[in-house]
Amino acid sequence: MKSLIKLLLLTVIFNSTVACSQTNSKTRGAMEIDNNKSQVLDVTRQLTQLMIDKNTVAMDKILDPHFTLTHITGYVQPKDEWYAEIENERMKYFSYKEVKTSVKIDGDKAIFVGQNILDARIWGSRNNWRLQQTMHLEKRGEKWIIMKSVATTF
Repeated sequence: MKSLIKLLLLTVIFNSTVACSQTNSKTRGAMEIDNNKSQVLDVTRQLTQLMIDKNTVAMDKILDPHFTLTHITGYVQPKDEWYAEIENERMKYFSYKEVKTSVKIDGDKAIFVGQNILDARIWGSRNNWRLQQTMHLEKRGEKWIIMKSVATTF
């Protein structure tokens, strides 16, 4: 009888340990995803602020060398051309108000969708643009890099 009780007690302890370990593993995974989502939100918000600040040097640290920006017109603009437009103020960004964001993480890839009201003068037309940016990002080391951005209206 004592052996049976010991066996049952060991089984309960073992099963509790396995369940606790699985829960901790799932919790760590969820925490990592939340941390990555937070980092993606930070870097995309940073980009918008750097656009307003006309800081293309800092932008270059968070954008891929082959980054492209697809405008609402469908024009796909290379990064260096976009930088020149920012520096000569043919594209002048004044402020933004975040409306809605979402982030999907898949390993070292992420897709950010953000809706902003962006006060900007683009090629001579100043407006409060209702822009939705879909950005594709890639994690390199501990840093998220923006690969491309596609703008539409909402």
